[in-house]
Amino acid sequence: MLEQTLPRIALLATGGTIAGTQVQANSAGYKAGALPIGHLVDAVPGLSNLARIQAEQVANIGSQNMSHDVWGALAARIADLSRQEDIKGIVVVHGTDTLEETAYFLSLVTHTDKPLVLVGAMRPATALGAEGPANLYNAVALAVSAQARGRGPLVVMNEDIHYAREVQKIASMGICAFASPNRGRAGVVRGGEPRFYSRNTTRHTLDSEFSLSALQAAHWPRVDIVYAHAGMDGLLIDALAGHAAGIVLAGVGGGNTTDSALSALSRAAAAGVAVVRSSRTGSGPVDRGGEVDDDAMNFVAAGELSPQKARVLLMLALSVGRDPAQWQRCFEQY
Repeated sequence: MLEQTLPRIALLATGGTIAGTQVQANSAGYKAGALPIGHLVDAVPGLSNLARIQAEQVANIGSQNMSHDVWGALAARIADLSRQEDIKGIVVVHGTDTLEETAYFLSLVTHTDKPLVLVGAMRPATALGAEGPANLYNAVALAVSAQARGRGPLVVMNEDIHYAREVQKIASMGICAFASPNRGRAGVVRGGEPRFYSRNTTRHTLDSEFSLSALQAAHWPRVDIVYAHAGMDGLLIDALAGHAAGIVLAGVGGGNTTDSALSALSRAAAAGVAVVRSSRTGSGPVDRGGEVDDDAMNFVAAGELSPQKARVLLMLALSVGRDPAQWQRCFEQY
């Protein structure tokens, strides 16, 4: 009878390190996405006491290979599940490399107030001290919590809760690899109990103007990222301008770059390419009109968004309009 009273949680698996197996027991090398979701669920003690799990495999890849096709499949399946009354929350099992991009994308195209939680692991499932089972337990605990409702997609790693817009992977190794450098983590999960510190103050989910259907109708506008560095010229930017609908500059400092690269970006913008200035530093805002005359060059300032998240938002902004002022508004609201 207890099982029948438990909430039903949908688990959507995409692979990643959490589902990885080592080449050898003492080896750092491993194959991501080697294990099916059923294996991961069975490895979590006490999970059946939290919820009735409905698990399905959407993909089984390392998240370095995350694609627009998988994003589309995830978003569409989440939309279907969120309309089912008996589904109380959704957990996406994901690799860590692009988890922050997927979380932010889903925050803009999934129109639901039901808890949506993304989770991964830094160690493969067969590693000594693998944290995947604990992370997955906490993700389900968060998905069944009424406190998680209406906050948009959340990321839980190493007992920390992060909002999709804020979270970043900040280290290549080690379990303390995720942080929210600009506004801090959303809360923690202790003993299976979520504790939130603040509400999400950015627009997302039900308030978002974007949709998967509009993005697909626009054929996923191509947006590329160029990384600023000492001695940068405009050759790469000029080459991209003939192919990309948008270019995001991962700029030095407050979103700046060399005069040669700025000139190339200005030429791209004049040719109709959307140009967004962001920072490669990892935190802090890129303000409009700071060191660069964005009005004169028709550029967009990314605010606090990282280059990779600026790419996601610009792609969506391009799917709903071609006005630079509209793009800037999107970056100020989302």
